[in-house]
Amino acid sequence: MRRPTISVLIPTFNYGRFLPEAIDSVLAQDFTDFELIISDDCSREDSSAEVLASYAARDARIRPHIQNPRLGMVQNWNWCLSQARGEYIKFVFGDDKLASPQALSKLLGLMVDNPSAALAASARYLIGDDSKVVETWDEFGKPGQHSGTGVICRCLQEDRNLVGEPTVVLFRRRDAARGFNPRYRQLVDLEFWFHLLEKGDFVYTQESLSCFRQHGEQQSRVNAQVELGDWESLQLFEDYRDKPYNRVGGLRLRQFNRLYDLRKRRRRGISAPPEFVEMEKQLWARFSAPMYLAYWARRRLTRPFENLCGWLERRRQKARRRLAPPA
Repeated sequence: MRRPTISVLIPTFNYGRFLPEAIDSVLAQDFTDFELIISDDCSREDSSAEVLASYAARDARIRPHIQNPRLGMVQNWNWCLSQARGEYIKFVFGDDKLASPQALSKLLGLMVDNPSAALAASARYLIGDDSKVVETWDEFGKPGQHSGTGVICRCLQEDRNLVGEPTVVLFRRRDAARGFNPRYRQLVDLEFWFHLLEKGDFVYTQESLSCFRQHGEQQSRVNAQVELGDWESLQLFEDYRDKPYNRVGGLRLRQFNRLYDLRKRRRRGISAPPEFVEMEKQLWARFSAPMYLAYWARRRLTRPFENLCGWLERRRQKARRRLAPPA
């Protein structure tokens, strides 16, 4: 069987009401040399199975699969990767969709025109439950080709995912053999982008080619309730702090501040995920008494100024997010 150029992967769980939009946005692409693998992670009490059966009967490029038992989010992403046959990988999550019929062709064009690139991404529209555009997200803000390790350092420096969610990127299957790291759940995509960007450059367009949906049932909202992202950023700092290309200063101080804040929250009754309790102990053990005292004193002196800078940066980012045109 001939291999397609692009494998479009849709991992989904309990998103039956959104799935038709996601699938239709893929089938509407002007680039047609793709396979569409849809992995439903054992959805419960929704219409996902019926939706998949209906679409698979209409288009031979669609390869649906219903997991049983449930794999879990990251394992489902990796299962999709393991089934892909295309040269390039394009995720479209079950609650997201492509924003343009040229999304595949334009992202593919970025990779073909920039052969040293390991990852291509675009700006994206933020949409709500009703699929109406709320605003445009363009965190990276610099179109063109960029050093992959330079992008890693910028993400570490700003402590943000400047690339975007899995729905906004395209990458080569050969670079993705490792898969997503199951140690991560909230920052799992960002850590995987780092893995890819160590292999090549990053190419970006400010044209919004996809739609990222925010709603109350998405996993990131659930993770935020236990502040999982804060804990995983500590792990990400640790995993990439000693990389030879890393020139980002102050990561140890940032670890101290994050650990200190998380400890204060735990004293107020906010518990830590069990898998991070041991990591917290190990990280604290790396701070000698003199180092702890020095960082604590610096924190007391500089925290008000840093809080002000953080507030100003959030205002700047909010101002940068221009209102999107009607979808």
